[in-house]
Amino acid sequence: MNQHAKVDIRHSTCPHDCPSACALDIEVIEGRSIGRVRGSKQQTYTAGVVCAKVARYAERIHHPDRLLYPMRRTGPKGSGQFARISWDEALDEIAARFDSAEREFGAESVWPYYYAGTMGLVMRDGINRLANVKKYSRFYSTICANIARVGFAIGTGKIAGVDPREMGVSDLIVIWGTNPVNTQVNVMTHAMRARKERGAKIAAIDVYNNETMKQADIKILLKPGTDGAFACAVMHVLFREGYADRAYLAQYTDCPDELEAHLATRTPEWASAISGVPVEEIEAFARAVGQTQRTFFRLGYGFTRSRNGAAQMHAALCIPAVTGAWQYEGGGAFFNNFAIWKFNESIIEGHDARDNSTRVLDQSQIGRILTGDAAALKNGPPVKAMLIQNTNPMTVAPEQALVRQGFAREDLFMVVHEQFMTETAQMADIVLPATMFMEHDDLYYGGGHQHISVGAKLIDPPGECRSNHEVLQGLGRRLKAVHPGFEMTPRELIDATLKQSGHGDIQSLEKDLWRDIQPDFRTSHYLDGFAHADKKFHFKADWAHPPWGMSGMGPWAEMPSLPDHWRIIEEADEAHPFRLATSPSRSFLNTSFNETPSSIAREGNPSVMIHPADAAALGIADGEAVTLGNTRGETTLTAKLFDGVRRGVLIAESIQPNKAHIGGRGINMLTGAEEVAPVGGAAFHDNKVWVKKAEA
Repeated sequence: MNQHAKVDIRHSTCPHDCPSACALDIEVIEGRSIGRVRGSKQQTYTAGVVCAKVARYAERIHHPDRLLYPMRRTGPKGSGQFARISWDEALDEIAARFDSAEREFGAESVWPYYYAGTMGLVMRDGINRLANVKKYSRFYSTICANIARVGFAIGTGKIAGVDPREMGVSDLIVIWGTNPVNTQVNVMTHAMRARKERGAKIAAIDVYNNETMKQADIKILLKPGTDGAFACAVMHVLFREGYADRAYLAQYTDCPDELEAHLATRTPEWASAISGVPVEEIEAFARAVGQTQRTFFRLGYGFTRSRNGAAQMHAALCIPAVTGAWQYEGGGAFFNNFAIWKFNESIIEGHDARDNSTRVLDQSQIGRILTGDAAALKNGPPVKAMLIQNTNPMTVAPEQALVRQGFAREDLFMVVHEQFMTETAQMADIVLPATMFMEHDDLYYGGGHQHISVGAKLIDPPGECRSNHEVLQGLGRRLKAVHPGFEMTPRELIDATLKQSGHGDIQSLEKDLWRDIQPDFRTSHYLDGFAHADKKFHFKADWAHPPWGMSGMGPWAEMPSLPDHWRIIEEADEAHPFRLATSPSRSFLNTSFNETPSSIAREGNPSVMIHPADAAALGIADGEAVTLGNTRGETTLTAKLFDGVRRGVLIAESIQPNKAHIGGRGINMLTGAEEVAPVGGAAFHDNKVWVKKAEA
């Protein structure tokens, strides 16, 4: 008699680098494998919806190409030639090489490097404990969030806003600088609910007619790096036509009269010339906002990945302060809830062992650091050894020509702890196999919502895969790195962190599944004052003293104090007549899911969107191979004729592997690593390039 496999529904949280941090219901089959993954209806933000790539997670976790055993390089760097070794051999060699680098060049010559391949606090941030205890070079994470965070916090005083579920009771949802159909599917869940139940309108503001804009009622298509000009013209109209809430401005904002005077010359005509948005569209959008009390500004990361990105976020954020939309349910703004978690990660990261005199190296400048740039190295010793977890810099980091050169150094000892043989892993001396999120315990929060949760281990990992924490424990013992965090299990670390953070213990959080910690309405809407000392929303930004991040980076002294178009972007010129943005795709998440067949099939080969008129002027046909270039490098990919961009704008969706590009050079050959003011960051969507037909 045939017996049906035993299927249990277990719960977890998606760990990937996405603000949605979806609550998951997972089919666990016979306690050994997983089946279908669904969004949980029990958690009110996820609301039963999850993106297609995570729904197919079985395809990833049970992929035949997963790394299963430790390996040592046997051929030239990048050759992909490795031989299997034991875990003891691997960890012994790593510890010996780290100690050797420390003896010859000092502890700062070792640089633990990581990012958000998992957003779990234990598995993501534990590597900082090793750096702190050993006095290795510390890590400044700049590649994603800094620019947006400081741009929001400079206005409100902290990184928190309206309950994102209030989109569902809004009358106008403005989705600005983010493409949630591709990147945060739950934003669309709540926006569509408002449209269905209230007849709400959806406005989308972006640099191309993406999948979100295609579903919008109001479409604002602008040129990259010009959002600040558009925002200023909108506020000009709001003041000019009587839509500014002067009572709200007087009570809750710092300098409304000065702002109004400043905006007098920031007319729709002025902004149109900069942004490409017609005057009538600017005015119609401003009137829609001015006439709708319940206007919800859902602000994203995309429009901040520019050299003027922090100023652009601040300018957009000022609009609901001018109208007083913060007063109303379904009104105001939201970007991220970073400030509400208040997690004390001291035990996970070893804060008690941190030496603030140890240098901090900028994640985005890894190419410069590994090629010996003295400024990037803070005039310290060269980096001679690295441990890399949760990231793939050989593909995702800017200035890829320098990154490749640095990783090819024979005197650089590199360890990569990974799930697949990524392009970074191929450059390693030692490769270690890593667990996935259903194969270990961790603690999660949702940047795009208000829930915290424990993600419990559901199944055993394949082969000899070990978690990040287990690797750090093994290295800690061999390197004589003494700290209580190395002696604790992940569950013990979670429990201690929750208790230190005032969130109870692990058992109580597991009972809650996904605990809602959204502040009350008055707090979320800043009705008792904003988070600055004067309780005001700040139109006048004090970029010298930002409330978040390491200050004084980039040309911060040149930043406009009042909302404006800051002309620091990499403007097109005669030699580089196009502006390029590298926007996220739907089926890849950075370079996660690059290996799953369904994602590969949907994304196809690397391509670049180009306006048909621009293509015609260059004699380029749809589907033809083209080369893009600038002073940093070149890449070759396929032209996709697309009239959903402004003339002179190019869009390359997704981070495809370098090897998928014609010639093996990826899109980040073109992106720069200059520090973005005022707290650092990478301007991935701010590039000037030339385009030509590819040579045969």
